[in-house]
Amino acid sequence: MKKKKFYAEGLHFGCTECGNCCSNPTGSVMLSEKEAAGIADLLGMDEADFLWEYTEILRNHIFLKSHDNGDCIFLENERCTVYAARPMQCSTFPFWPENLKSQYRWNLVAKECPGIGEGRIYPKEEIEKIANKMKHYEEGESEADSG
Repeated sequence: MKKKKFYAEGLHFGCTECGNCCSNPTGSVMLSEKEAAGIADLLGMDEADFLWEYTEILRNHIFLKSHDNGDCIFLENERCTVYAARPMQCSTFPFWPENLKSQYRWNLVAKECPGIGEGRIYPKEEIEKIANKMKHYEEGESEADSG
């Protein structure tokens, strides 16, 4: 018999725009070339100039640079300055596969994210769709279904 997921009845989440998920000394934001091009376009920059100024290559992936304190380079006054073109990693938070492994893991994330437990209820099917989107992204699969 398959164990019932802790989120089988859904989870409440509503972004409070606190910026906590964008300021983590141990965090990093991975992005695809397509996402980099989207942010560059939003900023009115040439893609090569954007990549040089705002990203770094680690483990064969593109990552946004961070400030010395761990804040995302695009976090200003607790707000994302590239929100309209934010990477999938950002748009799928907090429904990442690692956060959904257990109630315990979810509760750890909730200590840092005031939006967990607030807002609308996400049904199990939607949660899993978002988590799978991020899982495939991390595995380097096609972004064709990322919308």
